[in-house]
Amino acid sequence: MSASSAKVSRKENSNHDGADETSEKEQQEAIEQIDEVQNEIDRLNEQASEEILKVEQQYNKLRQPYFKKRSELIAKIPNFWVTTFVNHPQALLGEDDEEAFHYLSRVEVTEFEDIKSGYRIDFYFDENPYFENRALSKEFNVNETGDPVSKSTEIKWKAGKDLTKRTGQTPNKAGKKRQHEEPESFFAWFADHSDAGSDELGEVIKDDIWPNPLQYYLVPDMEDEEGDGDDDDDEEEGLEDIDEGEEEEGEDEEEDGDGEDGEVSFPPPS
Repeated sequence: MSASSAKVSRKENSNHDGADETSEKEQQEAIEQIDEVQNEIDRLNEQASEEILKVEQQYNKLRQPYFKKRSELIAKIPNFWVTTFVNHPQALLGEDDEEAFHYLSRVEVTEFEDIKSGYRIDFYFDENPYFENRALSKEFNVNETGDPVSKSTEIKWKAGKDLTKRTGQTPNKAGKKRQHEEPESFFAWFADHSDAGSDELGEVIKDDIWPNPLQYYLVPDMEDEEGDGDDDDDEEEGLEDIDEGEEEEGEDEEEDGDGEDGEVSFPPPS
């Protein structure tokens, strides 16, 4: 909205301190000047966004060798990715999904050179009893009109193994520490293109899991922690019992010692 068209409301009463009220003309001029300054601020913000995008593109290229090295190291750790996804607090996998994810060997996220245009997530699987695909991908970008769209690999399910058609999945092994309801199959996400502009799962993988998957792989098992705590309590109680026993023995020895010191010896009769 142009500042010249702005309407200024006038006070019917003068200021309490008795100062002269600023004229309507002066107020309008001030508003126009503020509008000009704001336009400069907006221009700088747009320029900053462009510069930030260039820097992000530059560093995105610099990260690639490290991502490659990290993938090589992750490949040495069995069940790294399934553990990472299971440990994520948003309960991304059901029990059936978890079984399928045991065959997941590698995950990659690729941001396009023009980062604003989109990204792709690739999942690489070993041969498994669920589907024929060795790689599943989902890609997010914008079409010719600038609207967000997505496309993905069609999953070739083996007979009777389509996890997206199964209902009532039971909570997985980590279910006790999750406060969310059991979600639909993770694999249903590949066929869901209803909201490409704000795909929550895609953004979680791209912005949360991919930058540092190790933090979720290393999340301790809460049941194990509770078990360890019980063991510690038992050990502490055992130590307390030992200490109390030693104290009682010490007191008995002191009493015996006092009795010996109190005895009076007499010389034998001549």
